[in-house]
Amino acid sequence: MKEKTKRKFVNPDLSIIIPIYNEEENLRPLTLELKEVLETYGHSFEIIFINDGSKDSSIKILKEFVKEFNMNIKVINFEKNCGQTAAFDAGFKQAGGEVLITMDADMQNDPRDIPLLLKKLEEYDLVCGWRQKREDSFIKKASSIVANWVRNKISEESIQDTGCSLKAFRKEVPRHLKLFSGMHRFFPTLAKMEGFSVVEVKVNHRPRIYGKSKYNIRNRIIKSFLDLLAVRWMKKRRLDYKIKEIVQ
Repeated sequence: MKEKTKRKFVNPDLSIIIPIYNEEENLRPLTLELKEVLETYGHSFEIIFINDGSKDSSIKILKEFVKEFNMNIKVINFEKNCGQTAAFDAGFKQAGGEVLITMDADMQNDPRDIPLLLKKLEEYDLVCGWRQKREDSFIKKASSIVANWVRNKISEESIQDTGCSLKAFRKEVPRHLKLFSGMHRFFPTLAKMEGFSVVEVKVNHRPRIYGKSKYNIRNRIIKSFLDLLAVRWMKKRRLDYKIKEIVQ
């Protein structure tokens, strides 16, 4: 029997980076939807799944996808749950695309908004999704509104929706970000601190059909508030100088 040769892919135009934590029911419909949208759009692409210590069958399903789909799929499997910032960071470092797209695996982000972000990326370095019509519970929406207001007030920001994972980065942006646990909530602020241009665009938001939300009051408010204080300190203490001249 002839041995099957391993598929080889050149560096893609786009890298889609998706953290996974117990999302077994969403993985196939999400992958099929991404395939449809991205192949229609016409750019070469890769999908990078980061399994962040899932307890369900997510990693088994993802490994099957690598063999099943005739696409450039890469699976990063963490030894344990490390959080969304770590997952995004691992994806950034493995990405080969000129443009990096981040999104959630719960199918609440709409892949059909990706072309909208890419169009705006022609003018900016980082484009952030802004979910104007949230398809979440009242408590989740209310806590997000309060958290976003506090975050903007303390960090002296004006970002409408820091919690939306659907973002498009020029490839050089993540290389300059100083990331620590929880810092994914502050991608726009961190990018601005490094001199990059940032803009928000209105995107669709869909209700969760499968699985359960991973967020609660404790990890949405208490932990993020501590991270916010760290970002405020970074903004106040960062080096900010301009050289007038150098005489030799």
